[in-house]
Order: sequence, then structure tokens, then C-alpha cells
Amino acid sequence: MSTFTYTVVDSTGSQSKGEVEAETLQSVTDQLRQRGLIVLNVGEKKQSKEIELPWTGRIKSADLTIMTRQLSTMVSSGMSILRALNVLERQTENEKLKKILATVRRNVESGVPLSDALERHPEVFNPLYVSMVRAGETGGVLESSLHRVADQLEKDDALRRQIKSAMVYPTVIVTFAIIVLLGLVTFLVPVFAGIFKQFDGELPMITRFTVGMSDLITGRWYLILAGTIAAVWGFRRWKSSENGRRQWQRFCLRIPMKIGDIVQKVALARWSRTLSALLAAGVPLLQALEITGKTAGNVVVEDAMDDIRASVRSGGSISAPMKTATIFPPMVTHMVGVGEETGALDTMLSKIADFYEDQVAAAVKSLTSILEPVMLVVVGGIVGFVVIAMYLPMFKLYDQIK
Repeated sequence: MSTFTYTVVDSTGSQSKGEVEAETLQSVTDQLRQRGLIVLNVGEKKQSKEIELPWTGRIKSADLTIMTRQLSTMVSSGMSILRALNVLERQTENEKLKKILATVRRNVESGVPLSDALERHPEVFNPLYVSMVRAGETGGVLESSLHRVADQLEKDDALRRQIKSAMVYPTVIVTFAIIVLLGLVTFLVPVFAGIFKQFDGELPMITRFTVGMSDLITGRWYLILAGTIAAVWGFRRWKSSENGRRQWQRFCLRIPMKIGDIVQKVALARWSRTLSALLAAGVPLLQALEITGKTAGNVVVEDAMDDIRASVRSGGSISAPMKTATIFPPMVTHMVGVGEETGALDTMLSKIADFYEDQVAAAVKSLTSILEPVMLVVVGGIVGFVVIAMYLPMFKLYDQIK
């Protein structure tokens, strides 16, 4: 897909210029002529030579949520899609999102449906977003669909913030512990190592280990740096592979200290919220199940959704295969079954999502209170280990003098 610039004249004789995305130059000309315009010039737009670094221009979830909420408000007030996109393009501060909105606006201008224009940017608009917009366009309730998308994005963002806030304290403590350890073995241990060279006897094992670690950090730090980079790179590559992703996500569900339980609750909250939003927006059940599986964020849920989709395709229910999936607790299975029987599945799924989001908040708070003393013990243990390792030979020498 390339970007083309054009110059046209309308029926009143007014000349105008614009941009549009299309496969070929001929398709651009055909689109413009179908709109009753006289084509004066069409050419492919020259690409910018700017280098865009991967960590710059990132679109935050909050930016996308605000944009979606504003689009929903403008459409519900009676404003046309094209005019609403034009307003959003002018007032959006994120440069990358502004460029994407400009491209979406040009596509809509050329007659492309909004959902198809959004689908051309999967790095920003995921299948859930596109499907809900498409369902709103089909049912003539685009404003309510956009409202549900904004609600969904806000719930996901709130859930993500809860997890990040829980990780702040352990991250700070671990970082502090590493800095303290590096400071001790870099500056304190070498001073004692010079003294230990004057000893005739053999040093204790923990002292030899600490001195050796100090020599490694101060004399061969480049090996540690290279090993750390290689380990991080290898882990990220393994995690990005299909087998690695599946193994890692299954492992996360089995992490002790209630961390695995939190991961499961997060997956269930996201699954139920996503499926509820899709069904409420009017997306067909099979398509909603497929999208929910892709956006669940956990391979165990994805595998369970494959079985559920196969059951529904053969005329079965959703709740039946859920009973054999370990990821779904009995309460979820029974509530889904009641939702199917009463015809209020989307409402029941929304209640499940509310319940597990509250559970995640409580579990995160409990985990934080547990981690605080554990982290303090870890830091104290590191400092105590180094101090004991340094002073133990002194005590032995003192005993020999006595």
C-alpha cells in the first residue's frame, strides 16, 4: 500500500489537492473519477528520509483511549466521521497517532469504511477494536460501539496500571540491593582483600567466594556485562518464539507466592471483558470467540477458546468445554451457563470481569504487603553476608592470638 498525492477539479471548477492510500496509481484515478472529480495529476508521494527509532513516538494506551472517547462523543453529537477525524487530527498531541489519523482520514475520504481504514494499522488498532467498529458500522450504532471500545481500553489500562504499581516497590528494592552489593564488592571488599593477603592460614569459604566475586566485578566487569546482555537477548528471543511464549505463559500461572493466581485472575478479567464487549457490540459469536482467543494474552486461554469455538461451531454450548479447561474456575463456568440459558451472556460476562478486576486489586495489595518484609530480609541478607564474609577471618585471627 502506497501513498499518492493528487490534484483534482470538482463540478464547480474549484481545484483541490489531497493524499490517498491505494495499491496502484490507476486505482487512485478510478476512485477519484467515481466521485465525479476531474483528475489533473496523480503521483506517488516521496517518503521522508527521517529515521524513526523504535523507542520514539510510541502511542500510549491513554492517548488511544482519549482519542476513542473523543471520537465517540463527536459522532454521538451528530458530527460526521470525516469531520470528527479532521478535528482529532488537529488536536492530537502524539505525533505518531496524528500521522495515523491523517492516513485514516484520507482513506475515509476516498470511500473506505472506517473499520477498514483502521484495520490497515494493526500496530495501533487491534482486532478487538476493528471488529467492534465494524459491528457498529453494520448495525448503525457506531457511536455506542466506539463508547464500548473506549470503556474496554480504560478497563485494560486500569488493570495494567494495577500490575505496574504492584511492581514498583519490589523493583526499587531489588535495584537498591544490587547497587549496595556492587558498592560493597567494589570498594569495601578490596580493602579487606589486601589485609587477607598477609594471613598465613586458609580463608573461610564464604570469604574466598566474596573476594573472588569482587575480583571478577572489578577486574573482568566486561565479562559480566557481556553475559548479562547475552542472557537478556537470549531470554527475549526465546520468549518471542512460539514455543517459548507458550512455555513462559504456562510458567507464569505456576509462580508461587500468589503471583500465579494474580496472572490467572488478570487473564480471566481480560477474557470476560473482551468477550462481553464484542457480544454487546453485535459481533457474531464465532468471530467474537476467535478475537477473544487472540487478544486474551495467555496461551492457556487461547487453547481453551479453540475448544469452545469448535463446540459452538458444532452446535454445542460455550460452558460445556469450559468445564474441562483448568483456567476457568467452576464459578465462571456456571455463570456463563446461566448467561447462555437466560440470553444475557454479555451482561453475565461483564459481571465476571468486574468480580475478577476487584479480585486482582485485592490480590495485588495483599502481594505488596507480603513482598515488603521479604525484600527487606533479602537486602539485609546480602549486606549481612558480605559483612560476615569480611569479618570472619578477623575473628579467626583473634582466636589464634588468644
